[in-house]
Amino acid sequence: MLAFALTWNLMNDNAPPMASKPPLNADPEELRKFGDLAHRWWDKTGEFAPLHAINPLRLDWIAERATLKGARVLDVGCGGGILTESMAARGADVTGIDLSEKPLSVASLHGLESGVKVRYEKIAAEDIAAREPGSFDIVTCMEMLEHVPDPAAVVQACATLVKPGGQVIFSTINRNPKAYLFAVIGAEYLLRLLPRGTHDYQRFITPSELTRHTRIAGLSMTAMMGLHFNPLTRRYWLAPNVDVNYMIATVRDAG
Repeated sequence: MLAFALTWNLMNDNAPPMASKPPLNADPEELRKFGDLAHRWWDKTGEFAPLHAINPLRLDWIAERATLKGARVLDVGCGGGILTESMAARGADVTGIDLSEKPLSVASLHGLESGVKVRYEKIAAEDIAAREPGSFDIVTCMEMLEHVPDPAAVVQACATLVKPGGQVIFSTINRNPKAYLFAVIGAEYLLRLLPRGTHDYQRFITPSELTRHTRIAGLSMTAMMGLHFNPLTRRYWLAPNVDVNYMIATVRDAG
């Protein structure tokens, strides 16, 4: 028995160290924050009212650039499933992923109530990219990049997940004084459209930073559009100015 123990110890001493899994590309505080609000996700008058208001605009903008009917679609950072369900309702075969368990449970429950079929899974974009590379016709990642420690890694994962020639669409918030005034001070403190602390200004992403991430990931930008809000009329609309909220559409290079 002693000889066996000595041999085992020697073998272990000479064995290469086991590779450790990379840390999760997520902020636990962000996951907790959205998890605590999950029960309000489908309340169109609650904290997520802005998402409900802009959803028809972003859905139409996506549909103008990519054929949803019959497409296999992945929604990265799907939350409670507002966009996810609406793409499925237009005939797409949709999977929604997120790392916050409570919003995913709300999304699944709402799907049962609405009858709109969507698959939901708690998994990181990087992990599903390793498992299912080149599997989707369209990948969407909306209002998510500004909430993760390493947005470039998410962009790369989205590029890996889409088929060559497929579409990847992102939305996020620009980083400049105007964006801070509108998206943080205005939306969270003055108009109270969002809960205080929803956004961290330091994590906002300029269009030049995002397009650099997409180029490195092998994606070519095909369109960019700003999303705007009038606090007096409470109306949202799309326009070319990208000073605050914006979306970009990209295509994965065929090569």
